[in-house]
Amino acid sequence: YKLPGGGPALATATVEDLLGVPIQYYAQIDFQAFVKFVDDIKGVKVTIDSPIRLDVLGTQTSLVLDPGTYTLPGDLALAYVRMRHTEGGDFDRAKRQQQVILAIRDRILDFNMMPSLIANANTIYADLSSGIKTNLTLEQVIQLAQKIFEVPRDQIKSAVIDGKYVNFGKSPDGLDILRPIPDKIRELRDEIFYGVESTGTNTTQDIQAILQDEHASVS
Repeated sequence: YKLPGGGPALATATVEDLLGVPIQYYAQIDFQAFVKFVDDIKGVKVTIDSPIRLDVLGTQTSLVLDPGTYTLPGDLALAYVRMRHTEGGDFDRAKRQQQVILAIRDRILDFNMMPSLIANANTIYADLSSGIKTNLTLEQVIQLAQKIFEVPRDQIKSAVIDGKYVNFGKSPDGLDILRPIPDKIRELRDEIFYGVESTGTNTTQDIQAILQDEHASVS
């Protein structure tokens, strides 16, 4: 995500601070680049569990999709990942964004598009570059993509920081805000990044014993 006035550097530092995970690289992609790339790969296939209304950005076009599997063109894929008017609000939107990211990966693999994308990388990147901000070079982007496609799908984990990991509150000026619960978020981080599941049984005495054994200095 992007914080107003701070740009990717501030967003990166904020996520690092929240998760306690170093982030070396970032990519910020605007709406037009997203639409163009999805159209370049001839759409993205998603399965929808409940009816959803899609409003196409910049038009008066709206349509309701019933539950089922669809291949969405770029403009509808953008509407799908932007829609927030469902029961879970922004949490649902975050799930859909993760769903589409993985669906793009699956689309490229299912139709063996990777060799063609690499062969035309310079042209594709030039076409999309005005809508992309990143500290990755094109060569690094290609190397990262190749690594991602080598990872089996069942070994890719994802999760959404939803209502279980935040407290709901109000800002001083009356806006609805979410206050992160750091301990819970870091338990989720450990599960996703390191495969460590919290038992939820650690007592204060357990924690103090661990600190003493490790000769930890805590402030």
